[in-house]
Amino acid sequence: MNFSEFQFHADLVRGLETMGFEETTPVQEKAIPAIRQQKDLIACAQTGTGKTAAFLLPILHKLATNPATSTNTLIIVPTRELALQIDQHVEGLAYFLDNIRSVPIYGGTDGQTWEKERKAFQAGAPIIIATPGKLISHLAMGHPDFSQLENLILDEADRMLDMGFHEDILQIFG
Repeated sequence: MNFSEFQFHADLVRGLETMGFEETTPVQEKAIPAIRQQKDLIACAQTGTGKTAAFLLPILHKLATNPATSTNTLIIVPTRELALQIDQHVEGLAYFLDNIRSVPIYGGTDGQTWEKERKAFQAGAPIIIATPGKLISHLAMGHPDFSQLENLILDEADRMLDMGFHEDILQIFG
């Protein structure tokens, strides 16, 4: 299946083309329509099968056609590396889209980074990508406003549980 069949926003299509995406993978073919219909979804597939694009593309399309005024999407990930990887993926796909940005939030940073993260929450960055521990720290300080949150993604949820983040995830949802 070709990505053009999804009729994504023209500037998102430009991002897809620039990144070299043409044909969907099986997980994308099944997940994108479900996410566009705002259905809950659990997707299991091998590394490199396009799961990240499968959840990002419908979200970016919706943000391109209906801009968010506050944080619209929260992606919780187990590691700093994955947060940065997804942030780069958003930057590439959304390169031609105005006012769509993501902010990675993870531990092991300095006070200057903390302030940047706080400001991202305050400004309502449309997409926040966070590790559980750092997100809990910001929640404790009252920084995030998730009242307009439409999308919650637990990327590599199985790995988060294996790494002992079960209680953290429950605390975030509580």
